[in-house]
Amino acid sequence: MFAIARLKRLTKLQIAGLAAMGLGLAMLANAAFIPAKAAIAQILLERAWAKTEAGDPTRPWPWADFAPAARLSFPEQNQSVIALTDAAGESLAFGPSHMAASQPPGRRGVAVYAAHRDTHFRFIDTLKPGDPIEISTDTEDLTFHVTGSEIVRWDASGVHPEDGGSPRLALVTCWPLDGKFQGPMRYVVWATRSASPDA
Repeated sequence: MFAIARLKRLTKLQIAGLAAMGLGLAMLANAAFIPAKAAIAQILLERAWAKTEAGDPTRPWPWADFAPAARLSFPEQNQSVIALTDAAGESLAFGPSHMAASQPPGRRGVAVYAAHRDTHFRFIDTLKPGDPIEISTDTEDLTFHVTGSEIVRWDASGVHPEDGGSPRLALVTCWPLDGKFQGPMRYVVWATRSASPDA
């Protein structure tokens, strides 16, 4: 009864303030949920990747419509993430994803990996020309070196996966990197495969 009586005495300004505070707390909880989900997913993906490397392809959880496809390592940035098959809205929430229309890493043409700018590719702007990017699949280990980066429109990126050129890598995320809303611009880091006898 006492609580109800106090609520009745609140002014419209106080009610608006409480509502704003509640909305702010909800927004903070939502903002914290996305990075937490991404971090927890990587733990489950690490386990699934260990089984996949051992010859037992495994989905990270039973209802996942994707599987771990490779480990992307960035030695200079001290970062490593498990990448997924078939980039789509669902898979991008859990890790970088290999674009299905692009080439497998190490083949002639461009292998494209996309990820969110605020989770798995949050460090992408620290990659410098010459930095190594290591890709481990269940069949081979490859090393690429960064050649540069550019900002492009999503529909004019210059990424042509089947151009038949030497093996290259494109890491793609939204631009600006500190943006809060989706826009038409993308940040692309380019890398070429290191020379090897079978490259």
